Amino acid sequence: MKLSMVRSLSTFLAILVLSACSSAAARPGQPAPDFTLTDSTGKQHSLSEYRGKLVVLEWLNYDCPYVRKHYDTKNMQSLQQKYTGEGVVWLAVVSSAAGKQGHFSNEEHQRLKQEKGSHASAVLIDADGKVGKLYGASNTPQMVVVTKDGVLAYNGAIDDKPTARKEDVQGANNYLVAALEEVKAGKAVTRASTQPYGCSVKY
Repeated sequence: MKLSMVRSLSTFLAILVLSACSSAAARPGQPAPDFTLTDSTGKQHSLSEYRGKLVVLEWLNYDCPYVRKHYDTKNMQSLQQKYTGEGVVWLAVVSSAAGKQGHFSNEEHQRLKQEKGSHASAVLIDADGKVGKLYGASNTPQMVVVTKDGVLAYNGAIDDKPTARKEDVQGANNYLVAALEEVKAGKAVTRASTQPYGCSVKY
């Protein structure tokens, strides 16, 4: 078989696998898949243990310029601080595989969390990508909201400005905030799914 045919077949199979993962991923309105991950301090967290609380999942890669946009402007930290102060559990999820961009040791994650001034409740390590694929996480940052009843209420972009320009944080329509406020008010989320933007998750 010619090398070009082998490459074409490999590409086709890779697309099939990604499509299968995407189609199998939970969608808004469905129960959020339970999972257990260890955080950067060595503590285990299961989504089910937070039943009764609103949960935000934030797919994180500090080396991604789209993530840096929200951290360098303190936009992400401000949201984390506001909502964790209201009792929301905010879990940053790192699905970067070993050797890939965004993968760090636990100690380095702890240092970065402090350096960035993150107010996330925990940084969860998902190096094998299982949880990311459960949720169809394709980009960083990608945001998910899980209701107190364990239902996936929102999955998608943080806002409507799909750029890495820091100045675009101002004036953006923040989809995450809109979803959280609607869930808190007992309303259905108007825009429950949006196209995430940013760097690809480094599975």
